[in-house]
Amino acid sequence: MTEAPGAPDPRIEIVEKTTPYRGYFQLDLYRLRHRKFDGGWTDEFQREVFERGHAAAVLPYDAARDAVVLIEQFRVGALAAGLDPWLIEIVAGVIEPGEQAEAVVRREALEEAGCRIEDPVEIGRYLMSPGGCSETLALYCARTDSEGLGGVHGLAEEQEDIRVRVTPWPEALALLASGRINNAFTAIALQWLALERDALRRRWTA
Repeated sequence: MTEAPGAPDPRIEIVEKTTPYRGYFQLDLYRLRHRKFDGGWTDEFQREVFERGHAAAVLPYDAARDAVVLIEQFRVGALAAGLDPWLIEIVAGVIEPGEQAEAVVRREALEEAGCRIEDPVEIGRYLMSPGGCSETLALYCARTDSEGLGGVHGLAEEQEDIRVRVTPWPEALALLASGRINNAFTAIALQWLALERDALRRRWTA
């Protein structure tokens, strides 16, 4: 029997774990069974898990101008889903081994938006798609000065072509309400800011 990552859970038996594919991302194959709510065990079954590491994202907010810094870039997953592949998002990046989530959002804000952030507030940490992916996302909102921000950013060696959009708060809400913003981590961050915006404005403009 192969043990799961982390401490073994007596409610789960992993019979075998293999890695049929390892490339830019990784696909793991599990054979397992687990305890049922009635105390018995499920039959042995098989599941594929898309393994792509963990990520962190940040919504930069300019409280003085009441504007958020959003980015727009091409996403192949949206293309495969039959949607417009140029998505409006917040800054995000992969957490490298040994790296802290807060360091990731500071780095990515500079790389993707030319944006310096301060006072990051953690919104939460959640699973992106737990039915078949192990990825978690640490989500933040942080203070920024949006004056002069804009243009196109990103790393050429990673084929990044990222347009920065300094967006007044009412316009950001309208983009969310219209469905133009259709990715979960951006929607969650904007909805959180809708609840906390007044408090942040008092705190960050004092």
